[in-house]
Amino acid sequence: MDQLALLFVLLLGAVISVPVGDRFSVPAPVLMTLLGIVLALLDFVPNVEIPPDLILPLLLPPLLYAAVRRTSWRQFAANKRPIFLLAVALVFVTMACVAAAANAIVPGLPLAAAFALGALVAPPDPVAATAVAGQLGLPRRLVSILEGEGLFNDVTAIVLYHVAIAAAVSGTFSPWKAGLDLVLSAVVAVAVGLALGWGANKLMELLGDATLQIGLTLLVPYASYVLAEEMHGSGVLAVLTTALFLAEYGSDADDVMTRLAGHTFWNIVDTLVTGVAFGLVGLELHNAIHTASGRWGELLGWAAVVVCVVVFVRLLWLLPATWLTKRLHARRDYDEDIPVSWRETVVMWWSGMRGVASVALVLAIPLETDAGAPFPSRDEIIFIAFGVIVVTLVVQGLTLPWLVRRLGVRADTDVEKEFAKALAIRASKAAKRRLQEIEEVEELPEELSEQMVRRAFDIAVRISPAVAEDERREAYRERARRLKRVRRIQQEMLSAARHEVLAARSEPGADPEVVDRVLRHLDVRSMR
Repeated sequence: MDQLALLFVLLLGAVISVPVGDRFSVPAPVLMTLLGIVLALLDFVPNVEIPPDLILPLLLPPLLYAAVRRTSWRQFAANKRPIFLLAVALVFVTMACVAAAANAIVPGLPLAAAFALGALVAPPDPVAATAVAGQLGLPRRLVSILEGEGLFNDVTAIVLYHVAIAAAVSGTFSPWKAGLDLVLSAVVAVAVGLALGWGANKLMELLGDATLQIGLTLLVPYASYVLAEEMHGSGVLAVLTTALFLAEYGSDADDVMTRLAGHTFWNIVDTLVTGVAFGLVGLELHNAIHTASGRWGELLGWAAVVVCVVVFVRLLWLLPATWLTKRLHARRDYDEDIPVSWRETVVMWWSGMRGVASVALVLAIPLETDAGAPFPSRDEIIFIAFGVIVVTLVVQGLTLPWLVRRLGVRADTDVEKEFAKALAIRASKAAKRRLQEIEEVEELPEELSEQMVRRAFDIAVRISPAVAEDERREAYRERARRLKRVRRIQQEMLSAARHEVLAARSEPGADPEVVDRVLRHLDVRSMR
């Protein structure tokens, strides 16, 4: 098997892991990690030969962009306190504790290299957390905090990692310079992200075509990441800023086709890239086995200590951080999402899985220092980091569904239904206001006007049937059943038409372009 065949196996696994994971209630990223581990144990499967400096630029931008599409800037702003405590403060604390433990137990490990190890295992993976949380039906407030933590902690950890690596390679460290680099990296990243977001938004207006616009959204995250890194900024923060800008200002309410096609496209990209990324995590077992040759007991002991530090520091931090957030939670902060019970805090603790970013960072550790000496304890750092990633991802990922069920942490569906009902009423009122504006300038027949008023009401009832009273709700259900029957018959008629047109494509003298154009017309009719 060569590298290309291995890539196709991972892509196929990414597609299959979704229904298999749904069937057995196992997160797809965890299944892909297990697939990678199995492949790594097979003799005919080659070791992955992706340059370490390309892993983050290739995998992280589309994953971050896809994750940000599910949230908004206002949600981040509302949750700034819990996100800061998790994404910034907890990363610093975890890095410091891991560095202290590793420096104490690994002989000859310099403090700078220990801090590099701490930085690369500190950030929980945003993709794993959101993928697992989304499948378990957790309360929206927990999902929001996990998404915010996962997206912003990579920014903090990657910058700290680069500072620690620079200190280990050069042999010198300046706190003031490190702090200045951290600030400048953030400023440059935000500037690049905003500029590219604004430019991409204007370019989308010029392109017009849905296919070209969606293609541009695939290029923009890569451009944002690479440009920010070239300017010594944080590529992750730049992608985050660009994606949030486009999510806020790049959506046209009337551009239905682009929105539907873009949603489908990014779901596909998210599924495939996530599968490949976590498959690569499992395949790194190759390097771990090579590193541990003849030293299994010693290295496993060190990895176990660091795993315990990573896992329990998160718990010991979350308990007071959650308490502090509740104390600071004022009445005016009604939009802020915070855990409301110790059960939700425990679920948040066990959701701290490491993944793609940690793998990419550990593989990017230089081979040599500036003095030409081997990077101190590089093999040991790689093995320990792989142990942390596998244990947190596989063990926590496999047991999190059981823990959620055991603790009874579920989404508050009543709140979601009430919010959907409020949106339905707003949508219906907006439709009625527009109808009144039209009636002021156009004379509509009474029958048509009454029909349009019913259509405006139907908008609300289709979104949330709870809007209607009991009698009207039953009448709507009866009308919906009739409409469903009409649509079923219409779909069968359109299906027959599509089959006939498609059969004409293989007939002698048929123009495939004309056939495809007619088929697209029928497809669009089928979506109505």
